[in-house]
Amino acid sequence: MNASQRQRFRERLVELRTEILAAGDIAPEAARQDATAVGNDEDAQPLAEMSQSIASSRNRNRTGVLSRVVAALARLDEDPASFGLCLECEEPIAAKRLDLLPYVELCVECQQAQDGPVKKGGRRHLTDFK
Repeated sequence: MNASQRQRFRERLVELRTEILAAGDIAPEAARQDATAVGNDEDAQPLAEMSQSIASSRNRNRTGVLSRVVAALARLDEDPASFGLCLECEEPIAAKRLDLLPYVELCVECQQAQDGPVKKGGRRHLTDFK
């Protein structure tokens, strides 16, 4: 990887970091409404809990991506020649993969080995619910 490619990835990583930090956390909705209010909707509670769960999951994912972006920028600063090489096998990571996810640390093969085999879903057909 040449210096201009590394600079392009650095710019993309800084852009990603800025976007993530600017977006901030998603504020979860309050789980409990006033239980003494007249006409309290009991169906609203599960919906509020689901919204909290979704917001929490999105915040965790966003924080994970942010930490990977910061780590990639650190790798670029500390050892620019090794940026774009898989941390496991030290082979070059495919350019298309780096273009899509400039913060990745592993090539596709090593990532698949780390993730394990693909699990099949329990449902195969739309009529399995019957």
